[in-house]
Amino acid sequence: QVQLVESGGGLVQAGGSLRLSCVASRRTTSTDAMGWFRQAPGKEREFVAAVNWYGRTYYADSVKGRFTISRDIAKNTVYLHMNSLKPEDTAVYYCAADSVARTTTEYAYWGQGTQVTVSS
Repeated sequence: QVQLVESGGGLVQAGGSLRLSCVASRRTTSTDAMGWFRQAPGKEREFVAAVNWYGRTYYADSVKGRFTISRDIAKNTVYLHMNSLKPEDTAVYYCAADSVARTTTEYAYWGQGTQVTVSS
């Protein structure tokens, strides 16, 4: 079993920045790929970004050029650097882990989520 713990959410004004972190409790093949998803009230959970074991990154079109995913394998940690935040980025952000990077929600492990609120 792998536990994922997110941190770094909060309230920020439009145009501001935040960095989310997600620490995995241990390193296994099930954490070879890690990703970020978000879910706004009344909406389905949607893909934001992912990174595979080799460092290849994937982004949703809505965040390309504004968000950057990175990882520190030695620390079992993945980060989401969010710049130029918009009110429509407001959501609960979830970290996910699995052996393969996907843009769909079929990940084996999920964190509890961290709230990001962007005020206009």
